[in-house]
Amino acid sequence: MKTYEKLYRHFLTITKHKLLVTKLCFKLKLYKQGILHDLSKYSWVEFSAGVKYYQGYRSPIDAEKADKGYSLGWLHHKGRNKHHWEYWTDKNAQGIFSYKIPYNYVLEMCCDRIAACKIYQKNNYTQASAYEYFMKGTDRLYMHPETANLLKTILLMIKEKGEDETFSYLRNNKISY
Repeated sequence: MKTYEKLYRHFLTITKHKLLVTKLCFKLKLYKQGILHDLSKYSWVEFSAGVKYYQGYRSPIDAEKADKGYSLGWLHHKGRNKHHWEYWTDKNAQGIFSYKIPYNYVLEMCCDRIAACKIYQKNNYTQASAYEYFMKGTDRLYMHPETANLLKTILLMIKEKGEDETFSYLRNNKISY
């Protein structure tokens, strides 16, 4: 694929993702978060890496990590976006630890994961997709345990009850956290 085609497709992918997350955040009355979601993806460090490693079926971050062992775009992204659990990690003399993420950012994280599954899985997406992706991955092992449990609970609700019913519940109720 030629560079200009990768540039165009990457731009479309991140823009579709951003707009979908915005729509989902708006359903949860997270208007500011929806508008500001992932704006750093348009910064040079993130965008240029995204174009170079664009594949269309998975995040370019994964391809860059496979190629180089790390991703400068990801390091930039996770340090500027509070809906990523990695934003809330730090280290001290005892080791690396994770903070409990504020509730509204956990909700945005759910929206982000749903949108990513919809974008990359396309017609194979089901309401179980985000939950299954979460359970197959290792993120939950490194998150603050209460954050991981809340995220799992919400994604399981979406799997079992669907997005509309779960979002309706979340709009009107705060899950104890």
